Amino acid sequence: QVQLVESGGGSVQPGGSLSLSCAIFGVRLDVYNIGWFRQAPGKEREGVACIGGWQDSTHYTNSVKGRFTISRDIAGNAVYLLMTNLEPNDTAEYYCSRERLPHRECTVATSANLGRLYDYWGQGIQVTVSS
Repeated sequence: QVQLVESGGGSVQPGGSLSLSCAIFGVRLDVYNIGWFRQAPGKEREGVACIGGWQDSTHYTNSVKGRFTISRDIAGNAVYLLMTNLEPNDTAEYYCSRERLPHRECTVATSANLGRLYDYWGQGIQVTVSS
């Protein structure tokens, strides 16, 4: 059974750091790509970062480049998102998800295509950045 479970969310001050974890069950991380997404109140869900399965290439949305880092632990069945220099606009519900098609570079999905590209989703976890 495929299951993804996010953890590590919370509240931090602007400029602070926070690490999110995605525990993954029933998915081979050396085959399938995994993405991190976020959705703020009143906004559409957007892709934040992704990491490849058969290859370990990573991609990020422009707003988090240089601040966020996605990584994986294949043996530990987990994908992580290290967020640094956090800004109030980073406040959102964060989700991890599996990309549908393996054996290709991962895709940082937009709100228009994430439903087609990603299939299994975690329940989401809140990240709040405020002073």
